[in-house]
Amino acid sequence: MTSSPSPSDLDPGAPAADVWADPARPLPERVRALMDVMTLEEKVAQLYGIWTTISDGEEVAPNQHEFSEPLPPWEELTKPGLGQLTRVFGTGPVEPLTGARVLAQTQRDLIANSRLGIPAVAHEECLTGFTAWQATVFPTPLAWGASFDTASVETMAAGIGALMRSVGVHQGLSPVLDVSFDHRWGRTEETISEDPYLVAVLGSAYTRGLESSGIVATLKHFAGYSGSGSGRNHAPVRLGPRDFADIVLPPFETALREGGARSVMNSYAAVDGLPPAADPALMTGLLRETLGFDGVVVADYFAVSMLETTQGVAASPGDAAAQALRAGIDVELPTVRCYGEPLLERIRSGEVGMDVIDRALERVLLQKGELGLLDAGWDPEPAVLREGAESLDFDPPHMRALARTLAERSVVLLDNRASVLPLQSPAKLAVVGPAADEVLSLMGCYAFPNHVGVQHPDMPLGIELPTLLDAVRTEFPDAEVTTAQGVPVQELDRSGIDEAVRVAGESDVVLAVLGDVAGLFGRGTSGEGCDADDLRLPGLQGELLDALLATGKPVVVVLLTGRPYALGAVVDRAAAIVQAFFPGEEGAGAVAGVLSGRVNPSGRLPVSVPATPGGSPATYLHPILGAQSGISSADPTPAFPFGHGLSYTTFELADLQVAGAGGAATEELATDGSVTVSATVSNTGERDGAQVVQLYLHDPVASVVRPVTQLAGFARVELAAGASARVSFTLHADRTSFTGRELTRIVESGDLVLKVGTSSTDLPLETTVRVTGPDRVLGVDRVLTTPVEVTAL
Repeated sequence: MTSSPSPSDLDPGAPAADVWADPARPLPERVRALMDVMTLEEKVAQLYGIWTTISDGEEVAPNQHEFSEPLPPWEELTKPGLGQLTRVFGTGPVEPLTGARVLAQTQRDLIANSRLGIPAVAHEECLTGFTAWQATVFPTPLAWGASFDTASVETMAAGIGALMRSVGVHQGLSPVLDVSFDHRWGRTEETISEDPYLVAVLGSAYTRGLESSGIVATLKHFAGYSGSGSGRNHAPVRLGPRDFADIVLPPFETALREGGARSVMNSYAAVDGLPPAADPALMTGLLRETLGFDGVVVADYFAVSMLETTQGVAASPGDAAAQALRAGIDVELPTVRCYGEPLLERIRSGEVGMDVIDRALERVLLQKGELGLLDAGWDPEPAVLREGAESLDFDPPHMRALARTLAERSVVLLDNRASVLPLQSPAKLAVVGPAADEVLSLMGCYAFPNHVGVQHPDMPLGIELPTLLDAVRTEFPDAEVTTAQGVPVQELDRSGIDEAVRVAGESDVVLAVLGDVAGLFGRGTSGEGCDADDLRLPGLQGELLDALLATGKPVVVVLLTGRPYALGAVVDRAAAIVQAFFPGEEGAGAVAGVLSGRVNPSGRLPVSVPATPGGSPATYLHPILGAQSGISSADPTPAFPFGHGLSYTTFELADLQVAGAGGAATEELATDGSVTVSATVSNTGERDGAQVVQLYLHDPVASVVRPVTQLAGFARVELAAGASARVSFTLHADRTSFTGRELTRIVESGDLVLKVGTSSTDLPLETTVRVTGPDRVLGVDRVLTTPVEVTAL
């Protein structure tokens, strides 16, 4: 077994080694001592990662093969050391214990081969679970948003992190904090919501969970990526500074302050002509000097190279390296192209100063020190190997149970017009559609089976993952279940529609199971690089649905998708509509449970569902003129609004009250104060259920144009039949702030309308308070969240 060298084992020419390898000394002192004994080559080697097992198959990163230039042999490449190891588990189907052994041996080789023996940070993807073969696949982030379930998201992330940590991984490239602007964007499935507050709260919960396990959480993509023009991946972002400050930034601010994230990853997309990887005002001025971030900034994969190749702001790899380092990109990922010899040449010539190198290096070494990687005698062998485990379960029962809980809470019952749901012992069920018997329609593009597994068709899936067809047969054992694909998900082949119609015509109820297959760079209908021209259902699925609706049979539309699709033409014809956003390995059972009534649906929409495919999708955060009006013939009213979702029980909201600090009723909110906004929610139905109580703000007169309504707080409330609870939101005046005319964040005095309800348009409780006192300019220490307390009555 090889471990990190003790101070006495190190080159005697390194007199400070006894300092930097001593965990009893203050970490900053250790790092300074280490930097003093490092050669230029050793310093630079800490600023890049190596992807040692890049596949010859399909790409799993943008321009992967274009930028993956041949590298020197491992022994030569790692002689000066290495900053990071890229995705030992996540590049191919590696059996868990084998992956742990390979990673440990790789670290041993690195330690033995380099003078200083500093281990590398090992990073992996972990958006919907550890992106590794046989690992639990959780619902996609859009489903987290649908659950409105902060606690479960945090618990999920802690479990994911513990699994990664157990096999020697240090850093996870999650969560995604991009707010959805245009649902045509392929990565909509990776966003949590179109609302920045929901993204901030759930994204911070994920961050806390991951960090609590010892894994470094990486916030991405900083910043503006999801605002890419026309929903095209990497397209330029033309958001104004006010939307950038009020919509894009709050999730990052919250996850840094309340989540404790130790890493940030840049966005690819140029904002107002400047790529973030080359923007010191963003990556250093805003992120570090204003927001106070002191961790490590890692480049999104090949983003440094893209400054030269796709952005055209750098003339060479060396120029790209210089610009990225000066901007504040500390580590080039996933492999070295610019931060290697091209950067060294610039340093030797004096074009890049050592101050820029040492700035990034110090951040990297401080984080390695926090992880224990600088300690004398550090052992690369994880506990599972030291204890002699014969196998390692990457999908243990408690993780599957959590995946099931989150999946069940994320399914949204959009419509139940004919009251056909829950299905009551149907004799004949037709399960029709391309997503019915397709496991890949249950997972996002960063789930291992979709991300990597599809490139290895001879390998088993690695996890137990029933299709919805399987789950329906299990859920309704006494029903005669027939099936037909009808049409493929994406291809334009209508030859199976007649058979689908025949099967539907012989049933009592038709389940039309439609949706996406996630993939990468055009290999799917959703996912990174899989952008949509409009929001019609992919391929010929709309034509299939029309044919099924024309049969006259009750049709329950079941959507397994990574984005919302236009449903205006379906609403008045379908018996019911159920939406699941890539619900993961337990998703089929969750959806089947909602269909049978075993699960009472409690998901709420994290994104609006459009009525028409539209060339200009918009979110609910629109001003007055963003709604239907007489000055435009286009009607953007959604088919289903943000926050909407039905249940098999009924709820009532009543008794809205606003109280001041002493508990007395008030109609005023000081510009530096807070109030408690409370209401009673009651389950008035005959079965247990959950309601998501939502608090919204409306500012009728402001110095700049504001959204008609905006989410300010929420609470997921579980209630037994007949039970009631009091939901109390502590609303600080800072939560009413926005970016004013001078581009500073302000709290303005004046009337403020508070609304409580169950969606952005169903708001039965409303009151007005007067914001009093002098207008305030806020700093980064402002109150970011709205605490909520639920008290049973």
